[in-house]
Amino acid sequence: MRGKLLRLAAVSVVLAAGAVPMSGPAQADAGPRLTIDPSAGKHPISPHIYGMNFTDEALAAELRLPVRRWGGNATTRYHYLYDTTNRASDWFFENIAEANDHPELLPRGSTTDKFVDQNRRTGTDSILTVPLIGWAPKARDGSCGFSVTKYGPQQRTDEWRPDCGNGVKPDGTLVTGNDPHDTSVEVGPQYIKDWLRHLTTTYGKAAQGGVKFYNLDNEPDIWHSTHRDVHPQGASAAELRDQTYKIAAAVKAADPTAKTLGPVGWGWTSWDYSGLDQETCSRTGCWGDPPDRAARDGLPFTAWYLREMKKYEDKYRKRILDYFDMHFYPQAPGVAFGNDTDPATNALRLRSTRALWDPAYTDESWIGTQVRLIPRMKELIAARYPGTRTAITEYNWGALGTMNGALTQADILGIFGREGLDLATLWDPPSAGQPGAYAFRMYLNYDGAGSRFGDVSVSSTSADQGALAVYGARRTRDGALTLMVVNKGGTDLTSPVSIAGARRGAASVYQYSAASPTAIVPGAAQPIAADGTFTRTFPAGSVTLLVVPKTALR
Repeated sequence: MRGKLLRLAAVSVVLAAGAVPMSGPAQADAGPRLTIDPSAGKHPISPHIYGMNFTDEALAAELRLPVRRWGGNATTRYHYLYDTTNRASDWFFENIAEANDHPELLPRGSTTDKFVDQNRRTGTDSILTVPLIGWAPKARDGSCGFSVTKYGPQQRTDEWRPDCGNGVKPDGTLVTGNDPHDTSVEVGPQYIKDWLRHLTTTYGKAAQGGVKFYNLDNEPDIWHSTHRDVHPQGASAAELRDQTYKIAAAVKAADPTAKTLGPVGWGWTSWDYSGLDQETCSRTGCWGDPPDRAARDGLPFTAWYLREMKKYEDKYRKRILDYFDMHFYPQAPGVAFGNDTDPATNALRLRSTRALWDPAYTDESWIGTQVRLIPRMKELIAARYPGTRTAITEYNWGALGTMNGALTQADILGIFGREGLDLATLWDPPSAGQPGAYAFRMYLNYDGAGSRFGDVSVSSTSADQGALAVYGARRTRDGALTLMVVNKGGTDLTSPVSIAGARRGAASVYQYSAASPTAIVPGAAQPIAADGTFTRTFPAGSVTLLVVPKTALR
């Protein structure tokens, strides 16, 4: 968790007595035409696309954050009775007890209870991760998966617990044959039912304000790497299906109103290959003929997985998978999690958001093909399991501490809404004072008084989306039209804007840019002509929100 965060009133919105003019250099390039039709392309924007993982309470409260996720590698192995996680390959495969002043009261007051408590205080829906792996810590005991005393010298050890090694011998080979019971005990459906009984007794069922979402583990297709002390072999498609049937059914039995998300694959490779495929082919190069393919009737893993989830519902008349959830991190060097800000990386970071939607964009990494992630998800669902919703519970385009990262994040949130994604949670959220947080403020609290971007997407196009991106939405609460415009380049752009059905009026203006990196600045009202047009200069590297009142719309 990050340190204490600054409040919005201190750093985020300049609310001067008068509007602040937004003027750039006298010279500006001709920008692309922006065209908005509020009567076309309408569909709801899910509030859950604006989520984060492990957000600080101050920022979550300020944003009225819609959803917050408790996820990551350690949550695959968490025991709620001991309030202990195994940190797996993240930290020497150690059982680490969470800070708790009264462990004798557990499970009351556990880390996950506190997580839900915070979310209830901020009006945020909760996502908790439940284990499919079949193991959880055996106690609050500090044990580790690869004891040096028991398994011999290893390349690296924990400086504070020198008996805990990384499971790699001095010659670079892996320690094998270790006992999972060194750290863990078996857990299964009954464990899930017991845990959810505690949660529903404490907070009510999902429909009553309790935990709304449950991730079906975290990146199970790489257990063989992250959790190899208990699962050294890659998980086969059949294993993941069977465990999903058991654990998801246990969730639904304990709380029929809760929603489940799976298979929670780590990234692009997860679409086609099971864990068994990935573990084997990473050693042997068998990617053209992976060992688990025949068991899937030759289907890519995700197509097969959704087919199998539908089979369960067809047989038992009960849906156990609600969201098709796949993580995605851009694979181009220096982008995800990076703070590289050289001009080439900055341009690539902004350009690579096209992987989320654009059929004309070839991913500029080892992926090397058209990703079109959200349309791909929707098409696969339509073909294999209609009615399933879409989720990306981990993503990160990096540089959230820079203006380039903020521009990229603002673009991503606009894409999520336009493309109809149902849920997303940013991994490794920004602190309140970082530019990345202002990207979220532009959508969730642009004026410091809780005003938000619209909740019904409308047709909004730019003649050059790569230079000047535009996203439009009507706001149900007051009928206003909200337009988010992201200038991704280093030059001011003067663009003609046309709004179908608009009439003479004026739009309120809010802007975030490098000119004022610790504030969203309200600007002078933008006049709109009787034919619904205006021309505006959008500063280089800026995010501009225009709010057109209902009175200026026919």
